[in-house]
Amino acid sequence: MGVQIKRREFIMALSATGISSVVASSAAAQFSWTLSSPKKKVVPELDFNAYLAKIRKFNKVHPTDYYLHSDQMPLLKSTTLRFKRLQRLVGHANFHLLSFDDAIAYSKRYSQVDKFTPDELDFLEGLFDETADHYGFMGQKPIKNLTNRIPKREVIKIRHTGNYLYKGKPVEMYNRIKKDLGDQVILTSGIRSVIKQFFLFLSKAYSSDGNLSLASRSLAPPGYSFHGIGDFDVGQVGYGKLNFTAQFARSDVFRRLQKLGYIDLRYTRDNLLGVRFEPWHVKVV
Repeated sequence: MGVQIKRREFIMALSATGISSVVASSAAAQFSWTLSSPKKKVVPELDFNAYLAKIRKFNKVHPTDYYLHSDQMPLLKSTTLRFKRLQRLVGHANFHLLSFDDAIAYSKRYSQVDKFTPDELDFLEGLFDETADHYGFMGQKPIKNLTNRIPKREVIKIRHTGNYLYKGKPVEMYNRIKKDLGDQVILTSGIRSVIKQFFLFLSKAYSSDGNLSLASRSLAPPGYSFHGIGDFDVGQVGYGKLNFTAQFARSDVFRRLQKLGYIDLRYTRDNLLGVRFEPWHVKVV
């Protein structure tokens, strides 16, 4: 599950990566078009205990969280609802692979989706281009291009899951897991395109009144998800929503995965990436 971080390690890691700007009072000024100032003034020093409180109570509002500006909220709502209509049109499975350019094309072609407005496109492009560590997500960005495509010849649909995996190492690892654990284990999330990650992230931000910090503690911002290049999530059959909670670490499936050496967690407990503990996330890449 990974060792818990200590204050000294926390400060050294943030200083080495230049992420200390997350808690600097100047951060909001750099991104005034996107972020509003926190409800509580942020002080320059790195607060180790406050950081731990955020990722341990990831779904709670914290006084130093960053929000979208109020004038961005209508765009957050309209783009989120448009993505929802788009997913309904193409189907949940196909939506996992949908590219940004394809999403625009579908929106122009089908009235039930209706085309993205110029302001919505600017909003999406701006959010994709922003550096997520300014609102608390400190992970790498494996997908640099907003218009990144997932070639269908490089993926395979996993039966009875509605999800896809990349051919090669990801599907080989999943097949080994299935062989070793049998029907007790299930693929809960595979490949996610930039559009799919946008929808998940924006939906969380929308339900949180535009709180990007809160959203990023549970969901990687678009471009930052390793689901786009190979990682996947697994769960235990019958566990339902608990598969996406820390409770999964107490399941039979997790214990067997750990015993068989499949567990190499990307988001360990008390990690330095600003993300909640994710025992269900299988690191492939």
